[in-house]
Amino acid sequence: MPDPSSSSFSLMSASAPSPQTVQKKAVRADILVIDDTPENLHLLSTLLNERNYKVRSVTKGVTGIRGAIAAPPDLILLDINMPEMNGYEVCEQLKANESTCDIPVIFISALGDVLDKVRAFNVGGVDFITKPFQIEEVLARIRTHLTLRRLQLEQQAQNLRLQQEISDRRRAEETFEKSFLASPSPIAITTLRDYRFLAVNPSFMRLTGYAKAAILDRTTADLKLWPEPALYQSAISQLAQGTRCESQELECRTQKGEYRTVLISLERITLHGESCVLNIINDITERKRIENEFISVVSHELRTPMHSMVGALDLLSTGELGELSEQGAQILSVATTNAERLIRLVNDILDLERLKSGETRLNRTHCNIEDLFAQTVDAMRAMADEADVTLHVQAVSVPVFVDCDRILQTLTNLLSNAIKFSLPGGTILLTAALEPDDILHIRVIDQGRGIPPDRLESIFERFQQVDASDARKKGGTGLGLAICRKILKQHNGSIWAESAVGEGSTFHVRLPVE
Repeated sequence: MPDPSSSSFSLMSASAPSPQTVQKKAVRADILVIDDTPENLHLLSTLLNERNYKVRSVTKGVTGIRGAIAAPPDLILLDINMPEMNGYEVCEQLKANESTCDIPVIFISALGDVLDKVRAFNVGGVDFITKPFQIEEVLARIRTHLTLRRLQLEQQAQNLRLQQEISDRRRAEETFEKSFLASPSPIAITTLRDYRFLAVNPSFMRLTGYAKAAILDRTTADLKLWPEPALYQSAISQLAQGTRCESQELECRTQKGEYRTVLISLERITLHGESCVLNIINDITERKRIENEFISVVSHELRTPMHSMVGALDLLSTGELGELSEQGAQILSVATTNAERLIRLVNDILDLERLKSGETRLNRTHCNIEDLFAQTVDAMRAMADEADVTLHVQAVSVPVFVDCDRILQTLTNLLSNAIKFSLPGGTILLTAALEPDDILHIRVIDQGRGIPPDRLESIFERFQQVDASDARKKGGTGLGLAICRKILKQHNGSIWAESAVGEGSTFHVRLPVE
């Protein structure tokens, strides 16, 4: 039956906007009003419609339940005293249904007893408004609960997204972990800050010979994993520039002190909020051994016939076997030049292989770096004059205990490269300075074409040149810098390059005096 005083409403402070304004605004919310008194329904519907709420009105609880299930509203205004099914029963059924259980229900009734209100909250109501009521109060409470409902839905959506992200991440981590452990390639995860091991796979342990407990929480320096840490640091530096490091050749030291040749690829990752490095390694020791044996055998087999060929060409050039035409002499000159270049290539290969295998031992003697500079410049003067390049020397008189011939070979190689890649009229500066801890710092500075940043490290590898056509145009073998690095490694020194394309290059050599 209808509530007492059900039509007693106060319209204080109620103001309706013009129809044109209502039409232009978007619908604010969908509200279902369940009340058995038509006058109440009409009044509430009119007031809410004027404020751009979409209102559905029903007079029976069963009809309201069906409507709410079919098209769940954003909020329900529910009367208590209704025939057939009262408001408490309606609310209980709404809360028992999965599709309507979260819809906020505001009871509006003339029943003002405390027990009535308590029961309304017990069955799932979120608010209770006593008739007669102020329209502004009703609107304020509707806005409040719609806001709370919106925040609740947003929180639920966010929770679902987070759960999905957690689920996706967990699946990705499980996939990564399975791949990590099963990979035939040695893989290690280290911190970017100090290269401390956080995780290693079984293949990495087999390669290095270390047990897992002996690796984790230790650094690459602790294990002396990389005999040339500067090369590993150079590979790491590529990550700081935002690029991946792929297939950098390094030597790896095992627990037994053996050396393995590996290709390492690095990827920057984040693990537990910390910047880390994913190290993926490929052991190429056996491949390098076979390759080196092949090169050595071929080089030895080539050198003897090549010397015989050059001797025969020299004999032809003397004219003792008959005079050659001008074209024949030209062809003979080209053949002699190419044969001599092949001999240089074979000699460089053999030299490099001997340095790598340790067959070549240093013959250390006392000499002065100033004298070595003078010998180097004297040896390269003719080449510099022919290229119209000026050589400047800034030497210091520093005694060194080195293999003088090998250091002279290094300086000659560096100066030869600088001359080859300098423009006519250019200048090359050869300097030396004594640094703290008795380290001699040598620089070869040119004004040539420069070296791209991605080639600054690879030019020290075998058969690597800045431009593939340099071997043909400049007459180089692509082994000179690799030989320089091996010589300096034997002296416990180092070599690297700095360059700007179009502005020239500087090759640095650091050499212990003693």
